[in-house]
Amino acid sequence: MPDSPTPGPDRRTLLRGAALTSGAVAIGGAFTVAPVQASPVRIAEPSLYTRADWDARSPSSPVQILAEPPTQIVVHHTATPNSDDLSEGHALALSRSIQNFHMDDNGWIDTGQQLTISRGGHIMEGRDRALPAIREGTQCVGTHVANHNNTTIGIENEGTYTDVEPTSELIDALVETLAWLCEAYGLNPQDAIVGHRDFNATECPGEVLYGMLPDLRSATTSVLEAKGVSIPPRGGTDPADAPSYPAVPDDEPERTFYHGPARGADDISR
Repeated sequence: MPDSPTPGPDRRTLLRGAALTSGAVAIGGAFTVAPVQASPVRIAEPSLYTRADWDARSPSSPVQILAEPPTQIVVHHTATPNSDDLSEGHALALSRSIQNFHMDDNGWIDTGQQLTISRGGHIMEGRDRALPAIREGTQCVGTHVANHNNTTIGIENEGTYTDVEPTSELIDALVETLAWLCEAYGLNPQDAIVGHRDFNATECPGEVLYGMLPDLRSATTSVLEAKGVSIPPRGGTDPADAPSYPAVPDDEPERTFYHGPARGADDISR
């Protein structure tokens, strides 16, 4: 289990990127230069908790893995109370609660989202095989945004952000996670980072957090540029996968863990 992360110096600075280097290897008394990776990883994988760390249940059936990577990163809020408990134990319990609700109440095969971030800034793997898929550049299909699960990866951020800001710990961890995902999948933050309400009629991720998305895109871009990551040009998203910007409903249910449509007729998600 990783050590408890320490908050970054401010909400716009992340310091855990590292470039890979090549070296010489001795073979049979001679030296040969190890091959240089064509696209070196410059954004280090965040310190995060795996499913084993939070004692996840096994999915009820295998999750789907697509060779085609996601084109958007969807920011959510969990629609849960804004807890003052920023501890590791609270974060791991949150992941178990989300999984139990998604499997037992919603009837899904597993946790819906691929990643979860607690108010204490603890980053956790959500759906089974989400972490291996990110590492290999494939898509672990989740259940978190109706009719677009096949092309998106979802981050659940603990809390309800209709009229308050997330903690600085959560924001630091979110920017770090967004930068990691953008490099892993070759995405431009300006195109890729969206909110749940961009696709479906919902308040999620809350008016305040949604209003922070431009700053989150800029902060993520700054992290990538500071690490020398090549950012693809804007406009690379297929129009069919672009957000549709539906109206936010006035009568959306207010209950724990509900934050809008999560599965639709166009999905293969379960």
